[in-house]
Amino acid sequence: MRSWGLSVLFLVSAAAAANVADHSSRTQVAGIDVVTYRTDVKDVVVILGSLPAGDAMAEPGNIAIPTLTGMMLDRGTTSLDKFAIAEKLDNVGAEIAFSVGTQSVEVRAKCLRKDLPLIVGLIAAELRTPALQLQEFNKAKQQFIGALEASAQNTEARAQEAFGRAAFPAGHPNRPHATPEFEAAAKSATLDELKAFHAKFYGPAHMTLVVVGDVAAEETEAEVRKAFAGWGGGQDYVRPASPAALTAAREVSVPLADKPSVTVIIGQPTGMRYKDPDALPLRVGTAILGSGFTGRLMGIVRDREGLTYSISAGISEDSIVDGLWDISASFAPTLLEKGIASTRRELERWWKDGVTEEELTARKQGMVGSYRVGLSTTAGLATAILTDLQRGYDVSRLEEFPDAVNALTRDQVNSAIKKRLVPSRMVLVEAGSIPPAANATQAKP
Repeated sequence: MRSWGLSVLFLVSAAAAANVADHSSRTQVAGIDVVTYRTDVKDVVVILGSLPAGDAMAEPGNIAIPTLTGMMLDRGTTSLDKFAIAEKLDNVGAEIAFSVGTQSVEVRAKCLRKDLPLIVGLIAAELRTPALQLQEFNKAKQQFIGALEASAQNTEARAQEAFGRAAFPAGHPNRPHATPEFEAAAKSATLDELKAFHAKFYGPAHMTLVVVGDVAAEETEAEVRKAFAGWGGGQDYVRPASPAALTAAREVSVPLADKPSVTVIIGQPTGMRYKDPDALPLRVGTAILGSGFTGRLMGIVRDREGLTYSISAGISEDSIVDGLWDISASFAPTLLEKGIASTRRELERWWKDGVTEEELTARKQGMVGSYRVGLSTTAGLATAILTDLQRGYDVSRLEEFPDAVNALTRDQVNSAIKKRLVPSRMVLVEAGSIPPAANATQAKP
C-alpha cells in the first residue's frame, strides 16, 4: 500500500471521523450497490468491488472453475488483449487486480480522479466480456496447479485446510476443498465449463462497488451507469441451512516430511455471523487472549516459556455466514507437546476465568485506535466500507464501531466467551514433521 504522508493521513482521518452522511452516498446503479465516499485527499481514488462468484459457488462438475474464472479476468477482453490493457494502465499509473475468495470475487483498483472513466470502463469490460481464450486458459490452469502443489507443502496452508474441513460439514460454504481434489479438478477443467460458470454467476445482482477518494457521487454513478448498463444476471451468496457446530473433540494430523516446524490450530466453528450480538464481545475477548504482542498467549507461551515464535487467536470467515474461532501457533517438533499443553492451559484459564477490567479497558482503547488508524488511508477506508457492507451494515458503521466497542462490559465479554466456545469440543490440527508420539487421526481429503 502506498504511503501518502502524515498530512494526508490526518486529512482522511478527519473525513472518516466526521458525519458519514456528509461524505457518502449509496444507491443502486445498473443493478449494482454503489457506495461513493468523498475524502479530501486530492486526486486519489480507490475502487473496491465484490460479487458472489467465489469457491463456494462451484458447481458439482468441477470445483476449480470459480478460481480459474477469476484468474481469466485480467487476461484480455473481447475488444482488448491483456497487453493493450496493461499499456493503458501503465500510461496513467493505475492498477486493477482481481482475487477469488471463499464467497466472492473481488476487484481492487486505484487511479487518479481524471482516469476514473477509463478504470471503471476497464473493470466493467473485464467482468462482463473477458476474452476467455483457450491458450490463456491453459496457462491459468498450469499456474493454478503450480500454486496448489506449493500449497500442499506449506504447513500453515495444510493446517488451515484440515481445520476448515473438520470444523464445517459438507455443503457449508466455508468448508474448503481438499488440495488433491482441487488439483485433479484443475487438470480436468474445460473452457466450456468456465464459460458456463461466468454466464451464470457474473452479473450485477448482489454486486457491490465502493469508490473512495476525491470524487463526487454524481460522477461515480454516471461512470458506473455508462460502463455497466445492460448487464444482467448474477447469483446471491451461498448460505447454510443451519450454523455449523461440533459435538465432540477431534484431532487431525497432516504429516509433512522435513519441515522445521509444526503448525497447530485449536478451535471450533462459532455458529454465528459478525452481526450476532455476541460477535463483537467475543472478538474483544479473543483479542485479549491472542492479538499481537500484548495478548496473553504471546506474553506467556512465547515470551515467558519460550515455546514458540508465533501464536495468536482470532475469528474469521463470518461476514456472510457463520465463521471460525481459532488459536494458531507454530512449534518446533521437539517442543510440540509442551507447546500444545501450554496453549490449552491458557485457553482453559481464559475460558474459565474470563478477562479482567484492566485488560478490557486497555484492549478497547487499542482496538479503537487501530480502527481509526486503518481509516487514515483511502484504501483502508474503502476496505472498511466494503467489509461493513458484506457484514450487513450500512456506511454509518464507520461512526458506530468505536462507540460499540467502548460500550462493551466485562460481563458481556465473559458471557460471550462461555456461551460461544467449548474448549473440550475443539478441533486440534497439527501439520508438519510431527513426532511419532503424537496420537492424532491422519487427515483425509
